[in-house]
Amino acid sequence: MREYLLVFLVAGSVTYLLTVLAREFAIRTKAVAQVRDRDVHVIPIPYFGGLAMLGGLVAAYFVARQLPFLSLSSPNVFRDAGVVLVAGALICMVGVLDDLYEIDALTKLGGQVLAAGFLIGFGVQYRFFPAPGDGQFALDPSQAALLTVFTVVATVNAVNFVDGLDGLAAGVVGLGAIAFFLFCYQIANLNGQSLAVTGALLCAALGGACAGFLPHNFYPARLFMGDSGSMLLGLVLSASALTLSGQFSVTDVTQGGGGSDASLVPTLLPIIVPLSILVVPFADLVLAVVRRTARGQMFYHPDKQHLHHRMLEIGHSHGRAVLILWLWASLIGFGTVLISLYSSGLTWVVVTVWLLVTMALTFLVPRMKGGDVEVPAGR
Repeated sequence: MREYLLVFLVAGSVTYLLTVLAREFAIRTKAVAQVRDRDVHVIPIPYFGGLAMLGGLVAAYFVARQLPFLSLSSPNVFRDAGVVLVAGALICMVGVLDDLYEIDALTKLGGQVLAAGFLIGFGVQYRFFPAPGDGQFALDPSQAALLTVFTVVATVNAVNFVDGLDGLAAGVVGLGAIAFFLFCYQIANLNGQSLAVTGALLCAALGGACAGFLPHNFYPARLFMGDSGSMLLGLVLSASALTLSGQFSVTDVTQGGGGSDASLVPTLLPIIVPLSILVVPFADLVLAVVRRTARGQMFYHPDKQHLHHRMLEIGHSHGRAVLILWLWASLIGFGTVLISLYSSGLTWVVVTVWLLVTMALTFLVPRMKGGDVEVPAGR
């Protein structure tokens, strides 16, 4: 655990320092978020936060290779992590081009599919799904490839959609990364496996990168992550789940979930937990697609009706809306991990109280405050 903590700190420190350089680079190249009708920010803000986070991830990776415990892990741990970082660099560069030139949606989608194809080409993809009991459902190569591409592209766009308020996307993904790190670490620990797990390594670094970026990005933001950052975060988080599919047997995973019985709940944990981490951005993505389709628009046409916009409309201030959405994301992510690994009465009590507090803060606070709306200076 100490080495993972060091990986987290290295990623956070390097990202924090590189963010200053990224901001200067964005200003010099005029990669700046101008004020549009659908945006919340009222002054132009530089992009390229994704470049700083990519630097933090790469630094954490190379430091991890030198640590006493992690350096002795299976070669596949660093091989797969390296593949993910290269794919992350590829999709980050697509985002840089979009931040600079605003490339069209189909071109951006092509870059996302290309990055997902790179992962598949080097073996980072879904391999099987657990079946009830001790069985497994193996995917043929074409099914595995299609499902992997869908997962990566959907996650990338979900993070991109939720990136609408200062600090929102970085906080949601950072919390999700920490929750998934705990899941990967404990699954290995409960089954007596090596604690050097690709998913845990990637999530420790990703959580650190988000933490290092937040001081510059929280309201009022001095720098936006841009598409270079949102697509990078989405790819690394989704790829962490993909690596878990290949590193544990079905028996290992289901036993970690509380016993290898015939129930579908424990056997579906490798699918349920990664999806639960991003329920908030995925819900925003699905609602946006349904809403725009119902209006006769293409799903990628922007609007100003995302979840974070609704939070502002009901009376939350900018900062409070972000904190409450963080609370929802952490409730769903950490709650799912806790219930899947420690399904006790105390766990259910903690999650229930957490849910009630979150609901109260979401719906009662605006009424108590009289619906006061703060005019935000960020997105």
